[in-house]
Amino acid sequence: MPRAYFETVNPATGAKIAKYGLASIDEATKKLRRAKTAYEKLWGKLSVRERAGYLPKLATSLRSRKREYAELITTEMGKPISQSLAEVEKSAWTAEVYAENAARWLGEEVASTDAKLSYVAFEPLGVVLSVMPWNFPFWQVFRFAIPAIVAGNTSVLRHSNVCPGSSLAVERAFEEAGFPEGVFSSVITSHEIAAKMIGSSYVQGVSFTGSVEAGRSIGEMAAKNLKKFVLELGGSDPYIVLDDADAEKAATVGASARLICSGQSCITAKRFIVTKGVAKRFFDAFIKEFEKKKLGDPMDPKTDVGPLATSGQLKALDLQVREAVRGGARLSMGGRRKGDRGAFYEPTVLDRVKRGMKVMREEVFGPVAPIYVAKDEEEAIEVSNDSEFGLGSSLWTSSGDKARNLASRIESGMVFINDLVKSDPRMPFGGIKNSGIGRELSKYGLKEFVNVKSVNIFGIEGVAASPSAVE
Repeated sequence: MPRAYFETVNPATGAKIAKYGLASIDEATKKLRRAKTAYEKLWGKLSVRERAGYLPKLATSLRSRKREYAELITTEMGKPISQSLAEVEKSAWTAEVYAENAARWLGEEVASTDAKLSYVAFEPLGVVLSVMPWNFPFWQVFRFAIPAIVAGNTSVLRHSNVCPGSSLAVERAFEEAGFPEGVFSSVITSHEIAAKMIGSSYVQGVSFTGSVEAGRSIGEMAAKNLKKFVLELGGSDPYIVLDDADAEKAATVGASARLICSGQSCITAKRFIVTKGVAKRFFDAFIKEFEKKKLGDPMDPKTDVGPLATSGQLKALDLQVREAVRGGARLSMGGRRKGDRGAFYEPTVLDRVKRGMKVMREEVFGPVAPIYVAKDEEEAIEVSNDSEFGLGSSLWTSSGDKARNLASRIESGMVFINDLVKSDPRMPFGGIKNSGIGRELSKYGLKEFVNVKSVNIFGIEGVAASPSAVE
C-alpha cells in the first residue's frame, strides 16, 4: 500500500514548510516494541536516582538549541517567538525540578500495620503512549514525558500533525541527552493508526491532551482495554474581578492572560466575569491594555499576538464572535480577520454578553475576550461554575478571607488569586468536569503512571525500610 503524505503550512504566511510521510501500523508497532524492550531490559530496572541523572543533560540539550527549537515552534504553529523561547526554557527547567525531586517524591511510604514492615512502593507500568496537541509543541510533551520517564516508564509520542517537526525535535533532544534507545520516541501517523496503538498489548497507559470529543474517544478506547489514562481536555477559564480588587492591575494581567499563545491555550482566561461596582474601571483599563498588544509577524520579538494555528481555527473563532454580536453583545474592538495572508484575527473585546452565548458556553480558542457584568460576587461565582469545563480560574480580591472562601467554591482544578493561571512543575495541573481526568506535574503527576504497590512483611525480625522511605 502506498505511503500517505501530508504537508505542513506556516500559519503566518500560508507557505508550505515540509512534507511528511505517515507511518503504517507496522512501523508504529515497531516503535512500541522497541519501547517495551527498553523498559524490560534496562530502563525499568534502574533506580529513580539513576533515571533522574539523565535529566540535567536533557535540560542542557534543550537550552543549547533553544533558539532553533523556538523558531521551529513559531514556524509550525505561529506562536510569538518570545513565548516559544519561554516554552523551551520552561521544559528545561522542568527537567531540573524532577532531577532534584523525583527520588523524594517517589520514595516508599511506610505504614503502621500488624506486619513487621508495611510500605507502599511506586513502580513503573511499562510503555505509555502520549497523544499531544499543537498549541504547546514542546511543553505539552515534556510536562508529561519527564515525570512518566523518570518514574521508570518508556514512551512513544504521537504528536499533532500540525507540528511534526517539533515531534522529531523533541525526540532528538532525548537522544542528545544520552537517553537509551527506545526510552522516548515519536511516530508521525494518522488518527486511525494512533487509535490502534492504544489497543496494542505493548501499551500500558495513555496520556492525551486535546479536545473533549477526542478525549472521550481515547478514554473509551483505553478503558475498553483496561489501561490507565490521563486526559487534559478543554477549558473555559473564568477570570473573576470583584469590587474590592485592584481593577487596573487585574486588567493589565487579564489582557496578557487572554492572549497567551494568541488565545490558543487551555488555561488562558476565556470568560471575564466582573462585578458591577468595578466593571467600568476594569473595562476601560482592559481596552487600553488590549489596544497596546501588537498583532503581527510571530518571528518579531515585539509581537504579542500571532496568527491562529490553522485557517479552520480562524473560521470557528469568527463564527463565535458573529453569533455573540447577533445575540446582542457589543463589539468594543476587533472582530475581524487581519489581512488576506495568514490566519490572523484582531484582538477582540465583547461586552454586554449573555450567559447562553457560545463565547460563554464553548471554549474560545483565539484572541477574543467576552466580558460579563455580574451584579455581585454571588452571581460571579454562579456564572463561573455554570460551565461544562473546570480547568483553571483566576479570582481578584484584596481580602484574604474572601479569597480562601471563594477559592473553595470555584469548580476548577486550579485557582489563582490575583494572578493569571499558569502551569508549574512543582504544583499539580489538571481539571474536573469535561476538562479532564488525572493530573500532570508535581508529585501527583509523577504518580499517575505507576503501580502503587502494597508490600507487607511478616516473620522477619529487623527488616528495615528503604532509606528514602517516608512515614
